[in-house]
Amino acid sequence: MIRKLHHNAYRCRDSEETRCFYEDFLGLPLVSTLELGETKTGRGTHTLHTFYRMEDASHLAFFETTDMPFEFKRQHDFDLHIALEVGAEALPPMLTKGQAAGIETRVPSNHGMVDSIYFRDPSGYVIELCAKRAEHDTLMNPATNGARSKLQRWPAGKAGHPATC
Repeated sequence: MIRKLHHNAYRCRDSEETRCFYEDFLGLPLVSTLELGETKTGRGTHTLHTFYRMEDASHLAFFETTDMPFEFKRQHDFDLHIALEVGAEALPPMLTKGQAAGIETRVPSNHGMVDSIYFRDPSGYVIELCAKRAEHDTLMNPATNGARSKLQRWPAGKAGHPATC
């Protein structure tokens, strides 16, 4: 049975720029760095794999590699974003800190279940800091929120055939 997230891993342009953002700006400590010269399949590589620990002991991890092309681009929120939970008291000072540091920052958004602010990291990823609102647990309860029925209705609005498992 799956217990929890250990880490999510993403490519990064530059490991030191990434460290500055995730450790110095967000406050996630760098806890492990693996220098990879060969993959488990025996392919030679020149890769650095870094891990940043969150309060719950899960991690965000990054790969910087010089031997595999990757298109870094400014990601759209709907394509890829990383949402990290914080307390509501953290949002105003982090917003101010991001603006003062010249980091691309977006003002608070009320999503019903959470309030969020957004930053863009050095590799182009959107980083969301979100704080639960009082109604969070009710809105996220599948027994009462209609999540499954909404999903089942969704294919009717799309062209083509519905997806099946």
